Amino acid sequence: MIAIWAADRALPDPPAVLRAAAAAVADGSLPQALGATLARVMAAFLLAMAAGSVIGILMGRSRLADAAGDFWLVLLLNLPALVVILLAYIWFGQTEAATVVAVALVKLPAVSVTLREGARALDPQLDEMAKAYRFSLTARWRDVMLPQLQPYLAAAARAGLATAWKIVLVAELLGRPSGVGFEMNLRFQVFDVAGLLAYALAFAAVMLAIEAGVMRPAERRARAWRNLA
Repeated sequence: MIAIWAADRALPDPPAVLRAAAAAVADGSLPQALGATLARVMAAFLLAMAAGSVIGILMGRSRLADAAGDFWLVLLLNLPALVVILLAYIWFGQTEAATVVAVALVKLPAVSVTLREGARALDPQLDEMAKAYRFSLTARWRDVMLPQLQPYLAAAARAGLATAWKIVLVAELLGRPSGVGFEMNLRFQVFDVAGLLAYALAFAAVMLAIEAGVMRPAERRARAWRNLA
């Protein structure tokens, strides 16, 4: 209502945003940008989850690893994402790999901290039981450790995905020739606010759908065993 009343180019009304979105879909630019950005988000997310989980669990189970890695985790946690992205582009060039690694590095410390706390919270009695029954290393991981770590993995994944896509947009705006961030930058340069909002809202809608349809149910399943205990 405010946008309709204001009739200002800087505050387009919903029909104008819908028209811009429809035009972007018709010429193929919106689906292409969404695909490129989602691919980067998923690659960075999986890399951060894999590396961050290994580091976090190792730090949670080993005092030596915790002492060696704590400083670097704190440093990465407090280093602005913009600085990490710019340094990655300077050192490795404005490449796809640099974008994915930079975004993963921004998210990795938060994943590590969450999994470190999960590893510290493992029930020692269950570990003793596994040793008493001579569980193999694989069985101990699958049947004893992983069920206890699942809520922490789910929490790290859910928060990580919510953060990763925002950082990817910044990385695209700064140094990629495709993606939602790149398209938003183009529209910013010509003051096309309706087009900018169309891309932003379309991508936000996709990420909200992933959150509601995938991440939230996965977190509920990860916590289900605690409710049965």
